[in-house]
Amino acid sequence: MYVPAAREKFIAKAHERGADAIILDLEDSIAPAEKPAARAALAGAVPRVSANGADVVVRINRPLEMTVQDIEAAVMPGVRALVCTKIMGSDHVKLLAELIEEAEARQRMEIGHTGMVVLAEDAAGVLRAEEIARAHPRIVALGIGGEDLATDLGAEATPDALELPKRLGVLAARSAGVLPLGFIGTVAGLSDLEGYRAMLRRSRAIGFACASCVHPSQVAIINEEYGASEEELARAKRMIAAFEVALGQGLGAVSFEGQMIDLPVVERARRLVERQR
Repeated sequence: MYVPAAREKFIAKAHERGADAIILDLEDSIAPAEKPAARAALAGAVPRVSANGADVVVRINRPLEMTVQDIEAAVMPGVRALVCTKIMGSDHVKLLAELIEEAEARQRMEIGHTGMVVLAEDAAGVLRAEEIARAHPRIVALGIGGEDLATDLGAEATPDALELPKRLGVLAARSAGVLPLGFIGTVAGLSDLEGYRAMLRRSRAIGFACASCVHPSQVAIINEEYGASEEELARAKRMIAAFEVALGQGLGAVSFEGQMIDLPVVERARRLVERQR
């Protein structure tokens, strides 16, 4: 869940919202004149928003002058990763990774502690998504930024306009072995939570693994739709057990609860169980 790094009323309750990670934002939710104050507020905000065990992530700015200042302020032991915005290509990723490593060294932190969530947010970045996703070992997730991309395309930020680039992001992330972040659509829009739920359900079905949000009302819905119910977990465990029995009998495919299952189907069940651990 995104939280403006300089807004006390949001910082104070962020740890109560049930999000797996709190993204302290230095970018779009912070006016240019407020950015120095937001950077200065990070050190005090990090332990507060993580009070209930959430990971802390910081979204940083472009252009590079602000990026450098943000990295200097954000890299600290309590920050798990940085959301790196408007990524242009692999060289851009490598430059940011070098700046992060230098900041870790100054803090006497373990080198490699700080992960990178990389966002492709224009047409050129989307077309380089696989290159970006593979650019550095620090990368843990790749997302396609809907609002900025729509602006670059001269399009409306609708599922129709964003579906192809978002699907390309899923393919790029999965091929690189990192998490596909996001959903078909954008983080904006709070009035239709059931429509939001349906959109998340469809997005998970096409391969998205995690998502960010801008409002506390969206957290529980993401947790429900991108997580797994007790029934789903129980069925996945039964499927894995049934397949192991079948393998012991020399069978590569078997009927399970009215469905033919083989290795790819069971591998999805294994990943579901692993994700919930």
